[in-house]
Amino acid sequence: MSRPALLAPSLISADFSRLGAEIDAVLAAGADMIHYDVMDNHYVPNLSIGPLVLSSLRRAGCRAEFDVHLMVEPVDDLVEEFARAGARTLIVHPAATRHLDRTLARIRALGCRAGLALNPADGLEALGYERDALDVVLVMTVNPGFAGQTFLPHVLPKIRALRRWIDDGVSPVRLEVDGGIDARTIVEARRAGAEAFVAGSAVFGQSDSAAALRALRRAVAEADGEGLAGAG
Repeated sequence: MSRPALLAPSLISADFSRLGAEIDAVLAAGADMIHYDVMDNHYVPNLSIGPLVLSSLRRAGCRAEFDVHLMVEPVDDLVEEFARAGARTLIVHPAATRHLDRTLARIRALGCRAGLALNPADGLEALGYERDALDVVLVMTVNPGFAGQTFLPHVLPKIRALRRWIDDGVSPVRLEVDGGIDARTIVEARRAGAEAFVAGSAVFGQSDSAAALRALRRAVAEADGEGLAGAG
């Protein structure tokens, strides 16, 4: 049976001069959550937004589920700050903390879902013994740091392997993909077993974000019509 597909437009491609309106528009158009990319110009070669923006959005009444992807090193202090700012999911990279198990446990203790991000060159060994500590695995289908990159198809076997790894376990883990997702590549990622899809320029970068989200939904339906490879 197909797992429901979750669409997560990424704020990194939004118009920051009208951020609240942009979020409201994609939520009204059917987005399931908002992906919030945090870059530090250290772990990745770019600089983006911090917890102050999220806190401001919450104070303005934004009730979106924010999927916060922390591409920062060191990461632990920001885990605390984003939890206070109103994050619901916090995703970290294994190389960004010295004590991954402690970081994941702290995220859950703060009342958030704990996620682990795998870069294209990261193997499944990066997951270690953390299956029961995880709520989300985010597979990067580009090298992190910039919006608008091209999907890397050589990551698809990793998504399939992760689908099997998740299905072989007891605890539910959401399999999410991020990078180069559009109406074509979402079909490939869905067939490989992904269930949540981060899309930046394919949604916020379009003149009609509602039409863009509908196109992604149709593409997922096309993929589901042919079955999910590796799904249990």
